[in-house]
Amino acid sequence: MIRLATLGAIGLIASVLATIGAEPARLPADQLAKAVRSDSISIPTPGELFAALEKPGKTDWSGQYRGPIPVTYRNRAQIALNLGGLIADGFVAVEAKDSQQVKNIGSDIIKLAKALGVSQNLLSRGNSINEFAENNEWDTLQEELEATQNEVKSSMQSHSDQDLVILVSLGGWIRGTQVVSGAIMHNYDERSAKVLRQPALVKFMQSKINEISPELRGEPLVKGVSEQLPGIEKLVSFPADKAPSLDEVRKVNEAVGKVMEEIENKALAK
Repeated sequence: MIRLATLGAIGLIASVLATIGAEPARLPADQLAKAVRSDSISIPTPGELFAALEKPGKTDWSGQYRGPIPVTYRNRAQIALNLGGLIADGFVAVEAKDSQQVKNIGSDIIKLAKALGVSQNLLSRGNSINEFAENNEWDTLQEELEATQNEVKSSMQSHSDQDLVILVSLGGWIRGTQVVSGAIMHNYDERSAKVLRQPALVKFMQSKINEISPELRGEPLVKGVSEQLPGIEKLVSFPADKAPSLDEVRKVNEAVGKVMEEIENKALAK
């Protein structure tokens, strides 16, 4: 697993420690500020979100599949948000150990990535994903998906598309949170539910959106997603020593699900 970026790590580690009754260590304010400034993106990957979900028994990952999404978007912001969501779907398929689903999603990831003009190295990544899926090499597939996500972001950064990097990460987090909250709803457990406590992370994502170009930030889809983050922040701001109820988990799932529906809707961004 790749290392969590600083603020994402703080949010997730604090949540996981809270589930086992430990008191998370707190960084002094000056160190925390320095950590935030030193990271371009501090949003955990979907794989890291899923790894933080410690549920008793077996999680029904295939129950969190969604139907195919369009891969013919023309709006670059919408492509980036959906690319992040697709990468999250890839992690779900790996967790479910579903080789055909991995290959299907891998193909769609490459199509959306190519639409953004990212590195041709992704084509070889796609071939590797298919090969590992055929051979049921699940641990290697997990690493390859993380490498694919990093390749996408690195290629965008090299083309000065940092704004799109932020949207890819945001799309992945939204879809990942939808999956995690859905899995918790399916088999509610207080210890697992506490992982949804991520108010600092949501606030940080909002701050990153505020840093992107005014033109992109003003697009209807990006603006709509941004306007819904404060509401999601409130839903994931329950006390550290208290697990959210099943109804509260459902509200989180509905909120991020609504955002995902808008991200997928071709009519919202042309």
